[in-house]
Amino acid sequence: MRRALAGLTTRGRSFVAAGATAIVCAFVLGERDLLRAGVLVLVLPLLSTLAVSRTRYRLACARRLRPARLPAGQESRVDLRLENVSRLPSGLLMVEDQVPYALGGQARFVLDRIEPRGHRRLSYRLRSDVRGRYRVGPLVVRLTDPFGMVELVRSFSLSDTLTVTPVVVPLPPGRPVGGRAGEGETVARTLAMAGDDDVAPREYRHGDDLRRVHWRSTARRGELMVRREEQHTRDSAAVFLDTRRSAYWGDGAASSFEQAVSAAASAGVHLARSGMPVSLVTDAGERVPATASGGTFEGLLLEALAVVTRSDERSLTPGLAALRTGGGTVVGVFGELTEADVRSMPAVRRGDGAHVAVVVARPDRRSPAVRALRAAGWQVLPITTAADLTAAWGAVAGLQAGYGA
Repeated sequence: MRRALAGLTTRGRSFVAAGATAIVCAFVLGERDLLRAGVLVLVLPLLSTLAVSRTRYRLACARRLRPARLPAGQESRVDLRLENVSRLPSGLLMVEDQVPYALGGQARFVLDRIEPRGHRRLSYRLRSDVRGRYRVGPLVVRLTDPFGMVELVRSFSLSDTLTVTPVVVPLPPGRPVGGRAGEGETVARTLAMAGDDDVAPREYRHGDDLRRVHWRSTARRGELMVRREEQHTRDSAAVFLDTRRSAYWGDGAASSFEQAVSAAASAGVHLARSGMPVSLVTDAGERVPATASGGTFEGLLLEALAVVTRSDERSLTPGLAALRTGGGTVVGVFGELTEADVRSMPAVRRGDGAHVAVVVARPDRRSPAVRALRAAGWQVLPITTAADLTAAWGAVAGLQAGYGA
């Protein structure tokens, strides 16, 4: 009852104050009619409080986000199902789903009545121009009486997560020239150079060609062995993202940092869909490792870039050091570069893979960094917005054999 009294609305508190005042005045003035009116005004909110506090509604809630992950600027639909699982009909319900301000604010509904074992379906839309991971919910139900005297708040514990990813711009088919050709997998055949004794055998596996059985090793080991005549290696790529606060300008969805994040997402998704194992590395050395499935990496990449923030790093050295191992293509996305940054970049070597630098900078500050990077062997794509990457990518992407759009 104490909790219910704390839920008195402004109207309910006003009635209580007016009723108490009328009763006091009735005793002072000796007016019995005023006393009756004061008691009536005082009792009405108290009876409403008692009725609402003793309500035994049992409600169940289910929420569905469609989709639960979407690019910035697009809409997601939220479907709510509120069910009355008790044997009593509900009264007036005010339903409010807790939604962050960046997604459009609160979603409020008024339900007049839900019959026993009945349900209501509600829906609304969410939209955000700012990437991130947002919590949607929990659902809050406000119980009130018909006179609006008291309002009790009951909250569900269920909440869901909406992930807003960077915008991915489409890129022309092809990969940066300089990498290995093929369909994401090249076959290097390492044949025996000095007879059967020099062939590295391995255990027989179901499906191996019996013509590859290495009989001498089979006799020596006592189990069926086959020649390891070819070794499969896969092209790989790394996307490097410069997140230093000092390298970017502006705030909000149109800032240069958001353009860089979008460019990194576009390049990573494009390379992953071509069948290449791709990893993401930041200037702090943080890494999202490559996976065997391009679709799996695409999800991991977008999830990581949805929450990436600007760092307080001053140097690119930690991140560039993580790129020195392995081989394959490197696509670096940078903000404004200093002379010291450019001097540290030639040390990055990954075999015979292409090295592409996407520089997001003001047009009047591109030239020095662009010339220095090109002199260091990088293919440079200067852009101002992520949308510029579509046209610039065609200058460094060659149509690979067996690879289409």
